[in-house]
Amino acid sequence: MAAAASTPPAPTASAPAATGPAAPVGTGAYTVLSGGRVVLPTGVVDGGRVIVQGGRIAGSAPADAPALDLSGHWIVPGFVDMHNHGGGGASFTSGTPEEVLRGVRTHREHGTTTVVASTVTGELDFLARRAGVLSELVEQGDLAGLHFEGPFISPCRKGAHSEALLRHPDPADVLTLVKAARGTAKMMTLAAELPGGLDSVRLLVDHGVIAALGHTDATYEQTVEAIDAGASVATHLFNAMPPLGHRVPGPIAALLEDERVTVELIDDGTHLHPAALELALRCAGPSRVAFITDAMDAAGFGDGTYSLGPLEVEVKDGVARVVENGSIAGSTLTLDTAFRRAATVDRMRVEDIVRAISANPARLLGLDDRVGSLEPGKDADIVVLDADFTLKGVLHKGAWVLDPRTA
Repeated sequence: MAAAASTPPAPTASAPAATGPAAPVGTGAYTVLSGGRVVLPTGVVDGGRVIVQGGRIAGSAPADAPALDLSGHWIVPGFVDMHNHGGGGASFTSGTPEEVLRGVRTHREHGTTTVVASTVTGELDFLARRAGVLSELVEQGDLAGLHFEGPFISPCRKGAHSEALLRHPDPADVLTLVKAARGTAKMMTLAAELPGGLDSVRLLVDHGVIAALGHTDATYEQTVEAIDAGASVATHLFNAMPPLGHRVPGPIAALLEDERVTVELIDDGTHLHPAALELALRCAGPSRVAFITDAMDAAGFGDGTYSLGPLEVEVKDGVARVVENGSIAGSTLTLDTAFRRAATVDRMRVEDIVRAISANPARLLGLDDRVGSLEPGKDADIVVLDADFTLKGVLHKGAWVLDPRTA
């Protein structure tokens, strides 16, 4: 995973023909993004083009369709964040619908065109009510789903969660939250070693919800048992779990070694030492890594004092910590920054970054028929980066959020 970002050009210079319904499928005017380095599922195309018609990616365009020259730029799929608590000064856990939308817009301006709203630990009734509010935004198309992080986590690894509000993962309580989300729950993080944990993992899987292991004090053996029960995601691997040991390997070894598990990674330079990130990339491989932000309100907003659930959080120099105990409290990361760091610091191949930041989370969430790659028929969610991987343009469903001609 230490190869440089450049890659040999693919033999063709345009997106592949659609294999499903006839393309183009969108309506409205055509726009051709041309001349850039286009990252497709098959590789990188130098001097390629992506055709947009209305809100979708099309397979062909009229000869006189207007073209935007993006020579010297990268053209990649919009980013998909499956673990995000807020941004722009707004909390997904407690904000009004208008505030939640402000958070969504903030991340969209940084290239994240698909956002799952994550909650933090709270009273069960509060989280159920909150699920009702957020599910309406999912139904409107503003959010891609819900992720419950807590309250079913270990007090030993609580991180920025209120210990007083934690509880064991009783399957009846888990089902209460799943039902409250009205079919929009995509993922739940829990500590499967707690009483009721394994039954809750099975319940989540039966209801089509990803069971994620995190904020856990599980042993290696308990983690293996949870994976066998259906858990398939490691919530922010390394963080809020026992460290890897040579005699007591703990959950990290079990999560990295199992091909059924995708590991979340926060690549912000604070949560993970570069060597830990490299270890995860080498062990899991490009198909089993999902970059996330774990962002809180301060993402895209600035330093200051914030609330994360009932906890007071201070953000200083871009790092969020719980005032009471100094625990890291999520991040202020945006995925454009994670992309640039992965390319310039971690020296990942761009194709592998795209898999981690777009394709893999889209697949996990069951959204890869619409987002996560540049293919005809999918939503025109597109990010433009310059040669130094600085964000220059964002298209969301065919509309410019950030126009590269003015950026």
